[in-house]
Order: sequence, then structure tokens, then C-alpha cells
Amino acid sequence: MRARDGRLGVGIIGAGRVGPVVGAALGGVGHAVVGITAGSDPERVEAVLPGVPVLDATEVVRRSELVIIAVPHDQLEGLVAGLAEIGAWQPGQLVLHTDPSWGTTVLTPAVAKGAIPLAVHPAIEFTGTTMDLRALSSSYAAVTAPGPVLPIAQALAVELGCEPVVVEEQARPAYGEAIATARDFSRSIVRQAAALLAQAGIPQPGSYLYSLAHTAIDHALAEAGSGPVDEPPATIQG
Repeated sequence: MRARDGRLGVGIIGAGRVGPVVGAALGGVGHAVVGITAGSDPERVEAVLPGVPVLDATEVVRRSELVIIAVPHDQLEGLVAGLAEIGAWQPGQLVLHTDPSWGTTVLTPAVAKGAIPLAVHPAIEFTGTTMDLRALSSSYAAVTAPGPVLPIAQALAVELGCEPVVVEEQARPAYGEAIATARDFSRSIVRQAAALLAQAGIPQPGSYLYSLAHTAIDHALAEAGSGPVDEPPATIQG
């Protein structure tokens, strides 16, 4: 299903915090979101993707030229293989997952059926709401794909609003560990600090920490050599 010249029929497998937002971003630049799988919070999904049909995974794949897979890390491999076993993947179909730790090898069963593998991870902490669309517009995205189709992955990252950064296949595990470390460590430290402030009698400890946490992170990023936001980092090699 093609929306218009140069635009794709996009299907979303995974209705958590990431999938609907990615679908909304691509829909916002003219692609047609043709379906999404069911999730645990249908009202939130409807708010992000109003009117998009809720379908099972096989029907999403059948209708789509570009399939976005945004499922938990431990479900991705089995899902791709399972859809291959029932003959769901189509020759020439673009299949893109958003997991930070996997490259495109996890999509091998789909590739064996003729699909084109892409891995694009937008480096933001998703809330699952339309607020994420603004965050995407000032973020980076790790892209991994075979050489001939790498420009497609990069173009899709740009359409999401992100600055694409190529991460080689063998570097994806290290990249995924870096993302998890930054996310989990930040959460843990803020929660510990907020709990201690509450013990000290500080009202609204989260609000109290807001400016401190942001300025501390800004300083830490500067010390890490990230440079200004308008200077994208170099390609990450394995």
C-alpha cells in the first residue's frame, strides 16, 4: 500500500512507548500508517495514532511496505523467526527494528525471505506520547544496515527528525550497553537522591533536583567530549 510517490505503507509491530511514536513521526512526513498491533494501553495509542487499525502481526506485515518492529529485546528474535516460519515476510519489504543492542543479524530469517533489514535506534527515553516527537527532532539515531541499503536507514532516521550516526554491526552490543548504562544509572541516581532529600524534609524532591540534575548531566557530557549539539559525533566503529 503506497500513500503517494516516494512514500510507504508503514506497519507497526509493538504498541508500547516506541512503536506508536515512530509511526506518528513517519506519518507526519507523509507515509501512511496502515496498522499497529494491540497494546496494553489502547487509549494512549489512539491519542498518538488516531484512527489507525489495530491488527495482528501477520496482517500488519501483509499490508506494509515498511514494517517497524518495536518490541522488548527478549521478544525480537523469536518474533522475527516466527513470522518467517509462517511465510509472512515479503520480498523487497523493508523491515526495521528499534532495539539498541541488535544490529541486522537478528533480522536474518526475514532476509532469507527477501526482506531488506534495517536497524534504527533513536537515542531518547520515550514516554509513548506526542511529546516524544519534539525530543526526536533534537536527537541522534544509531543506524545499522548492509552497505547498499544504508542510505535508506539514514533517510528514515532523518524523517524521524534525528541525526543519523552509523554504528557497525559488531559494535551494536557495546552501543546497547552504553545506552542501558546511561538510562539505568541516571534513573537510579535520581531516585536515590530524591529519597534522601525526602528524608531531609525537602518538599517535592524531584522538582528540587530538576535543575541540578540537568546541569550536572550537561557538565558531564561536556567533560566526555560530546561537543556542542550541532556537531554530530563521528561514525562508531567496532
